Amino acid sequence: MNYRVKLLVFVLGALAVLFALNAGYAALQTFSRLNAVEAERDQWQRPADIIQALNLKSGDVVVDVGCGSGYFTLKLSSEAGNDGRVIAEDIRRLPLVFLWFRAARRREHNVRVLLGDPADPHLPSRVNAVLISNTYHEFTDSRPILIHIHQSLVSGGRLVVVDREPRPVNAARPGSSEHEISADRVESELRQADFEMTRRQDRFIERDSYGESWWLIVVQKP
Repeated sequence: MNYRVKLLVFVLGALAVLFALNAGYAALQTFSRLNAVEAERDQWQRPADIIQALNLKSGDVVVDVGCGSGYFTLKLSSEAGNDGRVIAEDIRRLPLVFLWFRAARRREHNVRVLLGDPADPHLPSRVNAVLISNTYHEFTDSRPILIHIHQSLVSGGRLVVVDREPRPVNAARPGSSEHEISADRVESELRQADFEMTRRQDRFIERDSYGESWWLIVVQKP
């Protein structure tokens, strides 16, 4: 192998190492930012109360629909226990990749990531509880999703939905209407999907980091 070929191999190898180091550094920065954002979110989101509403027992199967990078998924892992499962569903691949790495780093071995479709989360059967937090307003059509969730839940299984209440028109911030939905509308759609109302709490969260309020609805499969 002549000098030029050796030099080319060396340069390409060095570039590959630099690329890997840069990617690793960027990933660590992203993890650090996520941890900081989630620590701030802990101050107003009331995660313990939301998880309590799921009524989980060790060994249960719980689904985090629209899990994002795993704020609730990672908290649910200890609740489900070593014999349970936490299924983290999202229709976006990148957040699921980040969540997979985060769960692996924390040794949360009962977490499974699941790529869903906009109209079908592809859930398994015999699910004990489902959480939809800050995601319901993203549904283009909630009916097929609720049908699939209803089919997946065991009898008595719970569905907990948490989302932002719309602000009055004169108080809304720009673009906020795309990320909020009324509790009245969601309750109506849940009843139409044959869920039984267990609990509804308007202004469950009085003020988030944007000064907006959230509601919480708990239903179960008969």
